[in-house]
Amino acid sequence: MIWLSLLLLAFIFQIATILVLEFRNPGRAVAWMLILFAVPLIGFVLYYFVAQDYKKRRKLRRRGSPLFQEIKARLWQQTEIIDSIEQMKNKDFQGQERLFGLLTRLSESPITGCNETEIYSSGEPAFHAMLEAMYRARHHIHIEFYIFRDDGIGRQFKQAMIEKARQGVKVRLVCDGLGSYQLPQAFVKELEQAGAEVYFFLPPLIAMLDRRVNYRNHRKILVVDGQVGFVGGLNIGDDYLGLYENMGYWRDTHLRISGDAVYDLQRTFLGDWQLASGSLVSESGLFPEHCCKGEEHVQILTSGPDQHWDAIQEMWFGAIAVAKKRIWITSPYFIPDPSIYAALKTAAVAGVEVIVLLPYHSDSRLVKLASLSYVEELMQAGVRFYEYTKGFVHAKVLIVDDLVGTVGTANMDMRSFFFNFEMLALLFDREPIKRLERDFLQDLSDSREIRQEEFMTRPRRQKGAELVARLLSPLL
Repeated sequence: MIWLSLLLLAFIFQIATILVLEFRNPGRAVAWMLILFAVPLIGFVLYYFVAQDYKKRRKLRRRGSPLFQEIKARLWQQTEIIDSIEQMKNKDFQGQERLFGLLTRLSESPITGCNETEIYSSGEPAFHAMLEAMYRARHHIHIEFYIFRDDGIGRQFKQAMIEKARQGVKVRLVCDGLGSYQLPQAFVKELEQAGAEVYFFLPPLIAMLDRRVNYRNHRKILVVDGQVGFVGGLNIGDDYLGLYENMGYWRDTHLRISGDAVYDLQRTFLGDWQLASGSLVSESGLFPEHCCKGEEHVQILTSGPDQHWDAIQEMWFGAIAVAKKRIWITSPYFIPDPSIYAALKTAAVAGVEVIVLLPYHSDSRLVKLASLSYVEELMQAGVRFYEYTKGFVHAKVLIVDDLVGTVGTANMDMRSFFFNFEMLALLFDREPIKRLERDFLQDLSDSREIRQEEFMTRPRRQKGAELVARLLSPLL
């Protein structure tokens, strides 16, 4: 009887701890309590090691922010900054003072006016462009990816890094410790022997012991000589070339940038390098002056535990809230937080065309079930859902009216919003938005629409699985 009482007290203590620490986020509290009821002791151990540690978040923020302050004044002198709405070339932006004010205050990265961009819709041309830029490097190559594989394309990138490092080019590589945990030590050793520097962002064991396993660096950045940069959905692996039979054709969106916005890609990389390596890179030549050839307006937006704001989530909410004609979304994982969910539902009810493109074949059964749990309610409000059937769609794209298009690393899910280190490029000019539009329409032609009347008849077993996945969705 005494033992039963002690077990009951221990269980009550575990529940109380979760409620006290997660009172700001009821969804997470419910998810963790569900796990706790399913596996009482194991669930609490998982919570201790995996749940967000706000002290660590503040620590990361203190360490990460000084870097930009040291170089901010010099960068702004070299950059064409758009600091008034009258400077926006996109005439549809006139009258959007609220959205413009949000974008200029959310991030330390301004809207810049001297850029050229090129959008890639699959891995092959994007990898070719990245490798070509690397082989042209004269000063430095900075690479950061969530996943880096030791396979065909991974070895091509390794060879390029080795060759350039031996030529005296400074090569720095950051990989996420969890995403790239399978990267062999021999692979890393070859790079280091050639003179490249390699660091892993929060390796799993260290992250677990330090209770930071939930912080993953999901960014994909390549910066060459401070002049050319790449960002988007692609990691380094043969699956991103469509060479994995179980996934098939891989549809992704990646972006090449030259001009002012490269400075912000560089700044972000150097901040992540400092967090991963513990050292600050301050050599000359990292932010060279450039000859401005393009006139595109671009903003780089980052979010993560080193930021004061959940900038990407807040930007998406702000953009969705002002939409008048259309909101087109492509995301492999669709788990909107309550504010994004309400914004999409409200927009659809108000007559805005809201279309969400999801993969038919998902790489995560649990995430797919969680995504489907939102479909029925949003379809009733007028949101249209399509499933991509040509292969696997991994692109992360948002198009709002003719105002803005985004390309980057963030999925429309709560992990990208609140836990991962993420990055988006915001595009404001008509031509890149038109390119994203053409790709989206092509993707719709390679998809099937989820019909409400058919979806409502899905089996009860699936509805039950979706319910459980929905309850767990704040943790996915």
